[in-house]
Amino acid sequence: MTLTDARPAASRDSDDQVVETDLRPSLRQQVARLDQERAAYVVLLGATALLYLWGLGASGYANSFYSAAAQAGSESWKAFFFGASDAAGSITVDKPPLSIWPMALSVRVFGLSSWSILVPQALMGIGTVALLHATVRRVTGSGWAGIVAGATLAATPVAVLMFRFNNPDALLVLLMAAAAHAVVRALESPRALRWMVLGGAFVGLAFLTKTLQAFLVLPALAATYAIFAAVPWRTRVLHLLAAFGSMVVAGGWWVAIVQLWPASSRPYIGGSQTNDFLELTFGYNGFGRLTGDEAGSVGGGNGWGSTGLLRLFGSDNGGQVAWLIPAALILGAGAVWCGSRMVRALATLLLGWLVVTALTFSLMAGIYHAYYTVALAPAVAGLVGLGGWALWQRRDSLVAAGLLGLATATTTGFGFALLDRTPDFAPWLRYVVATVGFAAALMIVGARHLPARVASVVAVAALLAGLGGPAAYALETAATPHTGSIPTAGPSTSGGSGAGFGGQAGGPGTATTGGVGGLLDGSTSTDAVTSLLLSDADSYTWVAATVGANSAAGYQLASEESVMPIGGFNGSDPSPTLAQFQELVADGQIHFFISGGGGLGGGRGGPGGSASTSDIEAWVAATYTAQTVDGVTLYDLSGA
Repeated sequence: MTLTDARPAASRDSDDQVVETDLRPSLRQQVARLDQERAAYVVLLGATALLYLWGLGASGYANSFYSAAAQAGSESWKAFFFGASDAAGSITVDKPPLSIWPMALSVRVFGLSSWSILVPQALMGIGTVALLHATVRRVTGSGWAGIVAGATLAATPVAVLMFRFNNPDALLVLLMAAAAHAVVRALESPRALRWMVLGGAFVGLAFLTKTLQAFLVLPALAATYAIFAAVPWRTRVLHLLAAFGSMVVAGGWWVAIVQLWPASSRPYIGGSQTNDFLELTFGYNGFGRLTGDEAGSVGGGNGWGSTGLLRLFGSDNGGQVAWLIPAALILGAGAVWCGSRMVRALATLLLGWLVVTALTFSLMAGIYHAYYTVALAPAVAGLVGLGGWALWQRRDSLVAAGLLGLATATTTGFGFALLDRTPDFAPWLRYVVATVGFAAALMIVGARHLPARVASVVAVAALLAGLGGPAAYALETAATPHTGSIPTAGPSTSGGSGAGFGGQAGGPGTATTGGVGGLLDGSTSTDAVTSLLLSDADSYTWVAATVGANSAAGYQLASEESVMPIGGFNGSDPSPTLAQFQELVADGQIHFFISGGGGLGGGRGGPGGSASTSDIEAWVAATYTAQTVDGVTLYDLSGA
């Protein structure tokens, strides 16, 4: 018998009823809150899926350079492993192959189509939103903080662009978000070592996606664990070393195989001048991006936009991701100031991620594209959700309320300025954003004096004002087909520098217009040209060869037969040399040569690149007779 049972029945029933009456409203409120959060999470993922998947096929093969590699990988496991541009394995793309593998497997299962190429990218985007939500929710204990972070990421214009496109950046961002989530789990888990090893593995896989760019998040990950881990210092060092080891293994196994594999029996390493992946990693795709000294590239410095601390806020980049960067910095600092240990840890991680990556992009003198800024999107969105929640919990403090008001006002003012760069796009929107945003900023400062429901309405108004501009750009991005090598998010802006050698600053992606293509545009094959390439195709290793990977890509995607991209992406790689090409022709391995490719090698713009492409073009023109089919000049190499 319990003490409760020992009481008189009447008294016991009365007391039990009081206790039950006291508990029921609280339990009901908790259940209702959880149900609301779950429903909001389902809506978030559903809306994200709709945004990233709706009308996806309108972009065709998007970046034909990577689509051709996916098609090649679906036909040949050797081309799949090395990331070759063609199934015959003449040369690889100028990146490691991990981002190509999901597309190649999708094409192998579902057949070659726009959807089989692009749906994997959209799924990566949905996964990234879900991961960021889970990370912020775990740290704050608030599903709504996670919803805000996830919604902010989903509605970032450059995120919509990249998660509907087939560049490596979609997988890169997913893996960086996964690494951050693993480190956060390590901070609070008794199995910290396992989580750190997993986090290191994610960074290693990110390296196999886009080489050294994956390491921009490393300082933030390492510093966060070193500062906030709940284990002794010696153990922290050992855990960090174990994470480093797992990163080396996850990212280095493929590199080791490639370096040990006989060069004569594997594809040439595209983007290098010496057929060496390490040269590609540390040169063209590495330190050359920082200094602008990239052998075989199309140039650096002002050719890719002016460098400087304000680069990300300029006309070329501002509309991509910069809408909430000022707010992210303010709210992140606020979270460090007033948050719990775990809140401060995640804020430190995200701030480090944002600052290191932003400074690198702002100051790099080599090849740079505005879509690179998608790597900032999870950090910005996470800080908005995390910092906004942390300060809102302390809104009775004048400092916290002031920081919330400052973040809202700054976001509103900058949003108005960005929208003003596209005066013909939803011209009314900037005035609505300004009116609602500045009013909400003033009221948030005094939120502690407002009734709870009114304060919540003000918070929602501030959030909507902050997301109004980027969400409108995001919808415009999703509604616009994007093709070519340098897509950009949102409507066209005024005052853009046009950085990127043909890409319109802030505007839609470069469209494929037909013909042989160019350095940044894929070729478009006509029925007559495709039919000619397919004639007696089984008798040849390559049905055609042309200068530049984008020029080859369209013909390969149309015929689904190997087309050799002479010189790789820029046409500046020494693959093949003239002697090698002549030997392949003599052996009857190449049927046609398509003239007018878009490479920049051989003295046509690729500093430090090989002259092989010019030599090959000159030899073909002097040796074989040209024929023109639908405006395309071809040479039949099967006879003199």
